[in-house]
Amino acid sequence: MIELRKADQRGRGEHGWLSSRHTFSFANYYDPAQIGFSDLLVINDDRVSPGRGFGKHPHRDMEIFSYVLEGALEHKDSMGTGSVIVPGDVQLMSAGTGITHSEFNHSTSEPVHFLQIWIAPSVQKAQPRYDQKNIPEAEKRGKLRLVLSPDGAEDSLVLRQDTRVYAGLFDGAETAKLDVDANRYVYVHVARGSVSVNGVTMGEGDGARIRNERELTLSNGDDAEVLVFDLRNIEVSELWS
Repeated sequence: MIELRKADQRGRGEHGWLSSRHTFSFANYYDPAQIGFSDLLVINDDRVSPGRGFGKHPHRDMEIFSYVLEGALEHKDSMGTGSVIVPGDVQLMSAGTGITHSEFNHSTSEPVHFLQIWIAPSVQKAQPRYDQKNIPEAEKRGKLRLVLSPDGAEDSLVLRQDTRVYAGLFDGAETAKLDVDANRYVYVHVARGSVSVNGVTMGEGDGARIRNERELTLSNGDDAEVLVFDLRNIEVSELWS
């Protein structure tokens, strides 16, 4: 079953320097029907003006990763990490016992467009850590490339949760299939362009909760960039019980 949520149904945050779309409840946007999906709690689609950004602020017990679509994002944190994240990079920060960080548009002339995604960790009070990896376009072109996993399989970054995240680029006749275990959920987010998922057309910003599908086929892409989350078959309410 594919439960489609269109881009224009997301929450909105307009702050002058920041234009944000919230797939799930976040900050001042609250919808009791949209409080994450399995361990996936936040997908924020953010556009930040040149030279602006998020000042130093804390996190704890959360797996947070950023995926830049356009521009460059500058990261600094209390572990002493400093980096610039550009398209093709996957940045993962495990907040663990606590970390402070800032995220700014690295450019003084061009906007930055990126996704920030939160996943609930499987362990609490772990040692904070940071990792970043560039995934060449060729490894995502017409396929689903594993970028995050609990065991670092296929040269992916290690996530503290039983979640696997894939990234793919699809255009024209390019097609990829993903086998799904009977006891798993899947979430698909279209970061840009459009693509068909098991015959359902999804456009930029659309998302889909997927249950009881044993195989996913992504096809008919039009300059599509897609993230696919292979998740535990658990409802969000069970995380807090």
